[in-house]
Amino acid sequence: MNIPFLDNWRKRQGGDAGAPFAAGGDQEGVAELLSECELLRVRAGRHGLVLDDSPASLEALDQLPPRWRDDPEELPWLGNDAGLYLGTVIVRTVPGAVWRIWPGGHPVVCLPSGREIQVVEAGLEWAATGAPELSQVYGEAAEG
Repeated sequence: MNIPFLDNWRKRQGGDAGAPFAAGGDQEGVAELLSECELLRVRAGRHGLVLDDSPASLEALDQLPPRWRDDPEELPWLGNDAGLYLGTVIVRTVPGAVWRIWPGGHPVVCLPSGREIQVVEAGLEWAATGAPELSQVYGEAAEG
């Protein structure tokens, strides 16, 4: 999903909005921006689930009843948030994992092996179909 505010943010940080953002930049600032996931956090909170950026929270999300699928307008936003949250958990818990932002604001998680995980796409698939489970994508990332 295109996140245009990241291009503007990178310009203010002195970076090139058209180049991929990698670990050499303000990784903490990008991580903070991408970790908000407000819609997902609100929906999870309604079920008593506090998202603490842990792998266990991904397992708990996988167990939520997918009521968002009844709302075609909310589904892509919730899926986007789920993908960003998945990426947040990976970056915060898998050593060496970093955010990379491609031109146009497309965020991916880059593992130390060089493998890139399309977390937003995984979140959208999860929101729409339930598969792959967020915890499964995390497990694969944690293995490298």
